[in-house]
Amino acid sequence: MIIDLQNVSWRREQKLLLNNVNWTVRRGEHWALLGLNGSGKTTLLNMINGYLWPTEGKISVLANKFGEIDLRELRQSIGWVSSSLQEKLYASDKTQYIVISGKFATIGLYEKPTDEDYEFARDLMGLLGCGHLWDREYRTCSQGEKQKILIARALMAKPRLLILDEPCNGLDLFSREKLLSAIEDIAAQEDMPTLIYVTHHTEEILPVFNRALLLRRGEVFAQGETAAIMNSATLSAFFEADVLVDTHGQRAFVRLADHEG
Repeated sequence: MIIDLQNVSWRREQKLLLNNVNWTVRRGEHWALLGLNGSGKTTLLNMINGYLWPTEGKISVLANKFGEIDLRELRQSIGWVSSSLQEKLYASDKTQYIVISGKFATIGLYEKPTDEDYEFARDLMGLLGCGHLWDREYRTCSQGEKQKILIARALMAKPRLLILDEPCNGLDLFSREKLLSAIEDIAAQEDMPTLIYVTHHTEEILPVFNRALLLRRGEVFAQGETAAIMNSATLSAFFEADVLVDTHGQRAFVRLADHEG
């Protein structure tokens, strides 16, 4: 079992931010976590990473029950790629050093990399389509390129669970599609970690994400096979607005129903 949340709730100052969340992620599944801003996505991610403790309920991640595991050790098996990390990295560092630093979970590289480290970093950057950025300063990279570097950095530690937290945020259409293509390539590789893709845009949910969890106001609205959830009826109820879903390349593009023509 990769993730197992049982009746998980979390309160802060009498406000219920997560309410009775049940969610099971099994090996071999890749999940999309869909929710609008304020739906509780970030709270849920903090919970999975052990930065927040549930007010009620039980959590197990990578077959480790919370309360029976050193959460610092657990986090070494989880890659969490968030745009907020970009601000913490050293802008003048070379891209390969940022990638290799992921092995040590440090901001900056303080260990001497081995030949194997360099080789693995080069392979990861190649897989993500950013091998040409080798030896470039991080600050000279575009937003989309930086996101690819962050994903390579997370994979450097060979995590068992990789969380992609709104990785396309701030990207233009073309950069977004390039990044999504790179993510698709990652998922197709053998021995890749379980992927959790977090977004509030349905069209970013690739076919490889065969399961979806819809989170609204801290509660699970629906979960199951992505193809069974991404339809006009379910998403209209979820968004509390009449929407139509157009499917292209097994991806769901949503538009408001009253904007048909």
